[in-house]
Amino acid sequence: MTADADRFFDTLAEHYNGLPKQLQRIAKHIEQHRHEIAFARVQDIARACEVQASAVVRFAQRFGFSGYSGLQSMFRDSLRNETAPGESYQHRIRQEIERGATESGTELARRFIQASQRSLDDLLDVFDPEAFDAAVKQLANTQDIYVVGMGRSLSVASYLAYALQNLDKRAHFVSGLGGDPRQSMRAIRARDTLVAVSFPPYSPETQLCLQHARERDATILLISDSRMAPIAHYADILLQAREQTAFAFRTLTSTICLAQALFVSLAHYQERSTREADEQA
Repeated sequence: MTADADRFFDTLAEHYNGLPKQLQRIAKHIEQHRHEIAFARVQDIARACEVQASAVVRFAQRFGFSGYSGLQSMFRDSLRNETAPGESYQHRIRQEIERGATESGTELARRFIQASQRSLDDLLDVFDPEAFDAAVKQLANTQDIYVVGMGRSLSVASYLAYALQNLDKRAHFVSGLGGDPRQSMRAIRARDTLVAVSFPPYSPETQLCLQHARERDATILLISDSRMAPIAHYADILLQAREQTAFAFRTLTSTICLAQALFVSLAHYQERSTREADEQA
């Protein structure tokens, strides 16, 4: 989150106890789903909090915004600043130093580890057992699995493609290196599965792969940050992972943990199914 968003949450915490019950409910929802607000409609917030849309508008006005759109703009600016694709790592570090981040390397490491711990806590909060079980069964029943991930998601997609090969799956790693990533997916069919890993700012190349897989009627397993993400409508199965930010860098902790859990669960499921089949034979 940017400094403006951080100040907003500080103010929110300071005034929380004095808010009417309805506004407290909205405040708690926004605090717990802060990474979704950039894409959520006012009706979505109202429905989740079981209040009228006008209550969400009043909440925003209470904290100095003209309305919900003003509050949402702050979150969109925050998201844009955190994920600006044109910013080099060096530029982000310089910005943090200018903001006064003068801690030692040890202190920086400690704070990044703490952000990673919070990411894992968030992963437990959004974990969907039914979706996870459906993902495991889908992968177990698929021989050709295409795995795509760009940018910061590349390492997670690379791990999944590598791990799946250990289960005698035909894993196709779609990295986009050397050309249009859709060329690596030209053979995908309805019987196949695309595993896509994508987070803000949602790589255009990954979106093209999602669209291509949908046109071919392949099953899509999406690992992303929110059901409200602009690419969520492509997913047949959605697994959520949310990452915390430290010094304008998002962690990868919860995403790689989810990927590893998915692989281990798949390996366990296949081994158990094989043993059950042998016993029945």
